[in-house]
Amino acid sequence: MCRNIKTLFNFEPPATDDEIRAAALQFVRKLSGFNKPSKANAEAFEAAIDEVFAAGQKLLAGLETQAPPRDRGVEAARAKARSAQRFARA
Repeated sequence: MCRNIKTLFNFEPPATDDEIRAAALQFVRKLSGFNKPSKANAEAFEAAIDEVFAAGQKLLAGLETQAPPRDRGVEAARAKARSAQRFARA
């Protein structure tokens, strides 16, 4: 899994369209191997982003959980702490 794609389900506030589109872009970049496609591939690249974005929206709208929503600030602090521990100098 691409490390730049973050979990978007069950957060308060809910994921925005921009966040879903960013995840779609990262997914298509990973699949295609292109950071930025050539002019010849741009149309297919953008179409794939749109399709993955739509699928992501549909997925997030259809998921259900009994768990309370997670707080974005708390999760960001945990990620920062994990990163600091992971990259700490000995």
